[in-house]
Amino acid sequence: MGQDIAFETAHGTVHGWRADPQGEPRGALVVVQEIFGVNAHMRSVADRLAAAGYVALAPAFFDPVEASVELGYDQDGFAKGRELVNALGLDRAVDIAAAAADLLKREGLAVGAVGYCWGGTVAYLANTRLGLPAVSYYGARTAALLDETLRAPMMFHFGEKDGSITAEDVAKHREKQPQAEVYVYPAGHAFNRDVDTHAHHPESAALALERTLAFFARNLS
Repeated sequence: MGQDIAFETAHGTVHGWRADPQGEPRGALVVVQEIFGVNAHMRSVADRLAAAGYVALAPAFFDPVEASVELGYDQDGFAKGRELVNALGLDRAVDIAAAAADLLKREGLAVGAVGYCWGGTVAYLANTRLGLPAVSYYGARTAALLDETLRAPMMFHFGEKDGSITAEDVAKHREKQPQAEVYVYPAGHAFNRDVDTHAHHPESAALALERTLAFFARNLS
């Protein structure tokens, strides 16, 4: 279903994983990775979104810093991922999301963004800075950016047991962005990561996906 592609950005050529649906697309989604790169899990996320009817493009956001990054979920992977996130910076990440969205828009598709962990924060900025309808999964860095103005519909997913996102942070999202949809699940961080038995919470992941697909069905028509 999916394939490797490359496209041009303001920061050079970026590769990515593109998954296309069977039949006429319902729209397109820029899928923003966790800190571990476009690994097997992120490719499977894109494939799942394509199976639901969307063109799903997961750019390899770290390419301007280091190409072909696929990290594991161990201590070394976390350390390397954080290093790459800091080296890339959010501004360049938003530029890459913009280039991916423009590529899809040129195909005549309505475009949204969905992101996970660090990618959840980038997806939020794709809303406030690019005007894309967006869904953010457990983006801890979003709490410091809530004074930015939403430019499109927005949805947030959080786990109530997430050690990196406090209940106060979640409340701040509701206070600062009252027009956004905010959902909290009986799960920890990265509850959608089905390749990680320590993090994955199947019931929460399924409900969040159902809500995410309903959100894009409403907002990419």
